[in-house]
Amino acid sequence: MRGKDDFFLFSCPASCIIYIKAENKPMSINPKIFKTYDVRGIYPAEVNEEAANKIGAAFAIYLSGKTDNVVVGRDARISSPGLFKALVEGITLQGLDVIDIGICTTPMLIFATKKIGGDVGGIMLSASHSPPNINGLKLMGERSIQMMDEEVEPIKQLALAGNFVDVDERGSVIPRNILDEYIQHVLGFCGQIKGLRVVADYGNGVGAVSGREVFNKLNIDYIPMYEELDGSFPNHFPDPHNIENMNELRERVKAEKANLGIFFDGDADRSIMIDETGEIVFADMLVAALAREELKKYPGEKVYYDLRFSKAVKEIIEQSGGVPIMMRVGNPFYKKEMALRGGALAGEFSGHLFFKENYAIDDGLFAAIKTMDLICKLGKRLSELINPLKKYFATEEINMKISDADETLKKVKEHYKDGHSIDLDGVYIEYPDWWFSLRKSNTEPVVRLRLEANNKDLLEEKRGELVRLIGS
Repeated sequence: MRGKDDFFLFSCPASCIIYIKAENKPMSINPKIFKTYDVRGIYPAEVNEEAANKIGAAFAIYLSGKTDNVVVGRDARISSPGLFKALVEGITLQGLDVIDIGICTTPMLIFATKKIGGDVGGIMLSASHSPPNINGLKLMGERSIQMMDEEVEPIKQLALAGNFVDVDERGSVIPRNILDEYIQHVLGFCGQIKGLRVVADYGNGVGAVSGREVFNKLNIDYIPMYEELDGSFPNHFPDPHNIENMNELRERVKAEKANLGIFFDGDADRSIMIDETGEIVFADMLVAALAREELKKYPGEKVYYDLRFSKAVKEIIEQSGGVPIMMRVGNPFYKKEMALRGGALAGEFSGHLFFKENYAIDDGLFAAIKTMDLICKLGKRLSELINPLKKYFATEEINMKISDADETLKKVKEHYKDGHSIDLDGVYIEYPDWWFSLRKSNTEPVVRLRLEANNKDLLEEKRGELVRLIGS
C-alpha cells in the first residue's frame, strides 16, 4: 500500500489521479526544453536520454485510461536511436505498449495514430527543420492533434518531478509497417497526375521515406535531390525559413525544364513549391489557387487562413463560395479547428497545409500531390495559376531583434490606433489600402513583421515607417 508520507497526488485534465514517489532530488530536466508546440533542445545538453525516458513515462501516465498504446516514430537524426530507446523504455515501464513504426515523417506518425492507435497517443521524435545538434518530441493527444502550451503542462510537471513507480506488467514493443497503407492513401488522390517533370529536394531528411515511394509510382519524370537519409544534413538544412536553402532546387528546376520543384522540410509536415520559372510559390498564393478547386468539391465549407496571408486569399475564398476564417500563427491551432469545426482546407504562411481529405494532417507530400493534380487538371503551368492571384504588393516576413517585445507591440498598436485592429495574434492593423501584422516569435527574441499594400510605393513608405518605429 502507498503511504501518504511516501507519495503525493497529481491531478491531470485526463480525470486521472497519479501517484508519484516524493524524493527531494534536484531537477534533472531543463524545463526550457518545453516549447510552445513541442519539446526541443540541444542534444545531449538539453534533450537527452534521461529527458526522453521521463517524458515517455509522464506521457504514458497522462494517457492512462484513454489508450493502451502509444504510436512512436522517429526521424533520421544521429541522436534519434538512443533517444528512441530511452523514450520507449519510459512508456513501457508505465504499462503501455509502444507501436513502433520506425523511421518516418511526422504526417506518417499522425496517420498511424489515427488508423492504428485509436486516434490518441503518438510521439514523433524529431526536431523538424532544426540543425543536426537539435532534437525533440512532438506529442499527439486526442484526435491525434499536436499538444501545446497548457495541454503539455501536466506532462511537463510529471516529467520534472520524475521518480516514477513502475507498474507490475510492463508494456510491449510492437513493430508495425505503416508505409504501404499510407502510400495507398496518398495515391488515392493522384488520379489526374501524368506527364509532369518534377524535382524533389529532401535535404537528406525523412521526406524521402514516403516521397520516393509515391513519386516512383506516378506517371511522371521524377528527379530526386538529396534523397539519402543523413541526420547531419551535409548539403543544406531542410529548412525553408532560410530561402537560400532553396536556391539549388530553384536552379535545378530551371536547368531540368521541370514543371515543379518541391522543397521538403526535415520531417515533411510541410513543403514549399517552386514554379517552372524557379520562383518560390508562397503559401498564401498556393492556398488561394487550391481553395478554388477544393470549394468546388465542398461548396460553402470553411477555409482557414493565416493572418499573414495576402488579403487576396480572403477575397478568393469568398468569390468561390467558401467561408474564410482568419487564424493566428501556429499549425496545431489549424488542426484543432478543422477537427472540431470541419473545413475544406487550411494553410499557414510557413507552408503547413491541411486538407479535409487528408484527415486535416499537415503533410508536405499530400500538398505536393494536390498541387501536381491542380496543374494537370487545369492544364496550365503553375506560374499561370499563381501570378494572376498576386493583386497586391507584400513584403516577406521581416525579423527584427528587440529587447522588449511586449513594449514594442504596445507602442506600435498605439501609434496606429486609427486603423482597424484585430486582436488575434500580436498586433494586426488594417486600413483600406494596406495592412500589417507584428507579432512576437514563440522561439526567438525577435518580432516578425509583414505588411501588404495596394501599390508598391505605399508598401515601401509604410515598411520604412514601421521599421523606424519598431527600432526607435
